[in-house]
Amino acid sequence: MAVSATKVRRIEDAVLGVGLLAGNANVIMQLARPGVGYGVVESRVESGQLFRHPVKRTRTTLAYLVVAAMGTDQEKELFRRGVNRAHAQVRSTDASPVAYNAFDPDLQLWVAACLYKGFEDNYRIFFGEPDAATVEAFYREGAVLGTTLQVRAEAWPPDRAAFEEYWAESLDRISIDDTVRAYLYDVTMLAWLPRPVALLFGRFNRFVTTGFLPERFREEMRLPWNGRDQRRFDALMSALAAIVRRVPPVVRRFPFNLVLWDLRRRIRTGRPLV
Repeated sequence: MAVSATKVRRIEDAVLGVGLLAGNANVIMQLARPGVGYGVVESRVESGQLFRHPVKRTRTTLAYLVVAAMGTDQEKELFRRGVNRAHAQVRSTDASPVAYNAFDPDLQLWVAACLYKGFEDNYRIFFGEPDAATVEAFYREGAVLGTTLQVRAEAWPPDRAAFEEYWAESLDRISIDDTVRAYLYDVTMLAWLPRPVALLFGRFNRFVTTGFLPERFREEMRLPWNGRDQRRFDALMSALAAIVRRVPPVVRRFPFNLVLWDLRRRIRTGRPLV
């Protein structure tokens, strides 16, 4: 049975809103590929440094997601150009432990795949198991997560079954060493926020992040998790899901609707997007 574009849009909007909870987990998944991990840790793009420019970095990340899911073709093209200018500076040096380049299509596809997998997993947690037609429609829409960067449309796995094969094969290529793990642990403990905020919410964020992570990534991060933790996480998600399903879509989409408004304001006034 066909799924309407309106229904797919509602799914995307809903997942965007709840996706903030799983944001750190998705960052860990992306950086688990050494080329992406060291690309971020060693990045020479000053404006992209989370620990020095947390507001700007967070705004750029959210803008990418909202443009991919809700932006016009023109907005996607303008944002892509801004990302390209920043990514031109992200490449390994002779001193780098691994070789990487932000324009590597393989790494770009991996980042897009992590984002899509996160959106899909979030939907299942908060809205239940979708039917097959919804999964395929959602998957086709998910291609924009890559093409809004530099991934060629033909590089995106052609259907959900092909994506699952790609994902399973890609798990053999992840590896988090001590350097990247230390960076990600600080991100997870909210060390980039003012110290009182980090002390108050860091442990809770680590718990939620660990709960959203697939087991393979927990192992790489050396984050312990047991049956009791899983039961607590499931109970928390059930309570949140009951709330999320009842709030108006405009609330579920926050703060992405605000970020989209700001992005369009920046386009009108000629301000940098990235």
